[in-house]
Amino acid sequence: MRQNGQVSNIISIQSAVAYGHVGNSAAVFPMQRLGVEVWPVYTVNFSNHTGYGEWRGPVLPADDVRAVIQGIEERGAFPTVDAVLSGYQGGEEIGDVIIDAVARVKAANPKAVYACDPVMGNAKSGCFVHPAIPVLLRERVVPVADIITPNQFELGFLTHTEPQSLEETLESADKAREMGPSTVLVTSVLRPDRPADTIEMLAVHGDEAFIVQTPQLPIKCNGSGDVTAALFTTHLLETGQADVALARTVSSVYALLKRTMDSGQRELQLVQSQEEIAHPAMEFEVRKVR
Repeated sequence: MRQNGQVSNIISIQSAVAYGHVGNSAAVFPMQRLGVEVWPVYTVNFSNHTGYGEWRGPVLPADDVRAVIQGIEERGAFPTVDAVLSGYQGGEEIGDVIIDAVARVKAANPKAVYACDPVMGNAKSGCFVHPAIPVLLRERVVPVADIITPNQFELGFLTHTEPQSLEETLESADKAREMGPSTVLVTSVLRPDRPADTIEMLAVHGDEAFIVQTPQLPIKCNGSGDVTAALFTTHLLETGQADVALARTVSSVYALLKRTMDSGQRELQLVQSQEEIAHPAMEFEVRKVR
């Protein structure tokens, strides 16, 4: 939120599903619950996420996505935009639309930031996007971002490295920051020397770096990365403090995943976890590592 008490405005350019929570259907509600005004722009309008193997609904043409963004611009809204957020990019054309939108927003408000979740894959599955997307992200999208939220695998691809240890991950994050972003959130750090059944999240911001460790829950939920990127962006926008943003984000995401696991449901229990989103328990220690 802005320091003068006005509500922050975020344009979120992502997919949408009717059933379940991924893309904007995962990101918008948490940001709204934190008091942010969100203007969602959809890149697809599917019945459900593609992890089910079957889905219905259209992929929106890039020109249609561009037209929606242009309509927002024509309302004179761009000077009041505090951040642009993007996630999974289904095609190269959408990348061009996002890059153009960021440039236009920043021309209207130089203080606005662009937060990019460079979705491309993970260590277990490898890349699960079109082969052109990772290259597009590395060469054209990430260089214009202010905040990126890769997992450890994605961070490695972006920087031509294979980070394993904490030091290697920090070095890779610094290489990513040399590409353009000022802030890197590594959403899943799985270093070999970590205690069993734990997972870590690392935030590098300015000259500082912070890490937080939680139990690693035996669950993988579509949309959890979208929630993580949305929460961290919002908290960093509000506080300007990476350690606070990291602590709040980790607390809320852990509570969300724990509730989802306990429910036995496949989809994120997002609405049921809204109090943990709005009022994080802050139960995990954030440790400064630089």
